Amino acid sequence: MEQESPEGESDDSAEFPERCLSFTLRGPWGHFRRIEGNIVKQTYRIIPRTTVAGLLAAVLGIERDGYYELFGPGVSAVAIEPVSEIRTLNMPMNTLSTADGDLQSLNSRGKVSVKLPDPSKLRQQHNYEVLVDPEYRIDVALDNDERYRELRDALRAGKSHYVPSLGLSEHLAEIEYHGEFDIESGPRDEVTDVNSAVPDAIDDVVLDSRTRCQLEESPAFMETDAGGRTTTAFTSYTYSPDAEPLRVRDVEASRVGDRTVVFV
Repeated sequence: MEQESPEGESDDSAEFPERCLSFTLRGPWGHFRRIEGNIVKQTYRIIPRTTVAGLLAAVLGIERDGYYELFGPGVSAVAIEPVSEIRTLNMPMNTLSTADGDLQSLNSRGKVSVKLPDPSKLRQQHNYEVLVDPEYRIDVALDNDERYRELRDALRAGKSHYVPSLGLSEHLAEIEYHGEFDIESGPRDEVTDVNSAVPDAIDDVVLDSRTRCQLEESPAFMETDAGGRTTTAFTSYTYSPDAEPLRVRDVEASRVGDRTVVFV
């Protein structure tokens, strides 16, 4: 059941987070480039937390390097749940180099100069590992009340300042807003079924023959530096590639509606 909090009300004594926005992100294709170098450009299976932050910053219209503090540790919380089976395939793509030496200026004598790849150059073919019909349920909480309300209003109205995508800009995404929910404490000191991917808890997952689970480490937080931006922390997610709940022992889980999730 959707829960809507009265606008403008806040309880400074409550422990953060106390409420979250919930939505499903889906599309026909997705690619979240792994930072490891490889001939095949591999993808993360679980959308990285930093990508979720960038997506929501695009919804709000925040510039490229202007949202890292908003989604920083201690002032934001994100839970990510794969909704459908995670499938991938290798797709060859022809690309043009975007190195400075391979760019040419457009309207260089005008007031605005734009650099674009030179279309006369030969294309380079790369194999991309892409996600097929990726779908994630995402719960997000922000300590910044003003930005939280802006995000809630944008998601509720189905509006986005920039076009949302699943990694690469050509992999367009659809956002289905589910509403605002109270975050309640989940079960403690027992084995519980968790719907979301579970961060940093591989040793606490109770394995059985019926449920597959996999592990991957992806960027979680970033900050600006002299070169633009850098990753400051990673998270190891344990998840079911079949989008099934995982049984986890002694985890700090939360209840969001009728679901059990773990925030990071």
